[in-house]
Amino acid sequence: MSNGGDDEVLRAEVRDWLAANWSPDVDRATFAAAVLDAGWTVPSWEPDRYGRGLTDRQSRLVAAEFAAVGAPGSGRDRSDLFACTIHDCGSEEQQRRLLPPALRGESKWCLLYSEPGAGSDLAGLRTRAERDGDDWVVNGQKVWTSFATTADYGMLVARTDQDVPKHNGITFFMLPMRQPGVEIRPVHQITGESEFNEVFLTDARVPDANRIGEPGAGWSVLQVALSYERRLMGDVARTSRGRREKTSGLVESAREAGCLGDSHIRQQIARVQALSTVNRWNNQRAKTSADRTEAATLLALGKIAMSRILHETARVETEIVGAESMLSGPENPVGDAVTFRALNAYFTSIGGGTDQIQRNIIGERVLGLPKEPDPYRDAPFRDLPH
Repeated sequence: MSNGGDDEVLRAEVRDWLAANWSPDVDRATFAAAVLDAGWTVPSWEPDRYGRGLTDRQSRLVAAEFAAVGAPGSGRDRSDLFACTIHDCGSEEQQRRLLPPALRGESKWCLLYSEPGAGSDLAGLRTRAERDGDDWVVNGQKVWTSFATTADYGMLVARTDQDVPKHNGITFFMLPMRQPGVEIRPVHQITGESEFNEVFLTDARVPDANRIGEPGAGWSVLQVALSYERRLMGDVARTSRGRREKTSGLVESAREAGCLGDSHIRQQIARVQALSTVNRWNNQRAKTSADRTEAATLLALGKIAMSRILHETARVETEIVGAESMLSGPENPVGDAVTFRALNAYFTSIGGGTDQIQRNIIGERVLGLPKEPDPYRDAPFRDLPH
């Protein structure tokens, strides 16, 4: 299927392929391998990198056809941060070795970025990696790590040089998680869940073969990985405890509460819908832009917009539900769901770079505002106060 192919022809090709290869009782591992071989796993990637060379929009059409029949496996060119980062920044050897199992769903990943003392100022991270033959030995602590208990790899940023400015001494690794020296502790959240973890690294080892990019060039690799994370967070957001639970939306909530005719409520709903629509347009623009700087800026805008949309949705839904929003627990499903959404909206305000960081990006790259003064910008990391 060529890049400029007709959408209906593409849909027909996907439907025919699914009809011949998919059924709910098919062996999932066998099916995942077939999806990858057919190029449907990452349709927007190059044909020699497991894809079909389709546009982002066409890739979404493919994913929609898979979703329509309940078939898994497509859309990883948008949702798999591990694979996308390797695709963009990894060597050919790393792509051949690490991508196929990731794209087949055989390997899982987590993010080892933030630290207790380096969240918004991520370049201030203090986890160290020191070269030891063909390996690097890693010591430090990470926090806010989702999926750490099930991950095979951690996308790790660590300091490898303290004698250069802080942005220049960082290296990016794919750290094997299932090894001695990796200790995981859950973080208990306000929602009652423990989706995040602390990760303590004590003499953990990562092969130099799993270093992405050159030593000291990890900040630029991280920006690529973060842009994919912001893209994903700007696209979708979790709004319920059950990840597969479908929400009825504000219109249906107002209808069920008997207040859809209230002009104030209708205006609030329309405002949220307008924010969502504009955010969708910005995301579409970002994904079709050939300018990487423009795309990264638009994705930052989309991520902060999604944060605002989630907070606004929770606020309006709380107003719709009224006093019932103060109730929680399974015996109060409506109030519990509204409370969860209000609390969980902060996940998007923090993850992938805080709202404040996104505002800095937009201020500097869109509005042309000067950067904040930093007297230590060119100082060696070891000389920074902490």
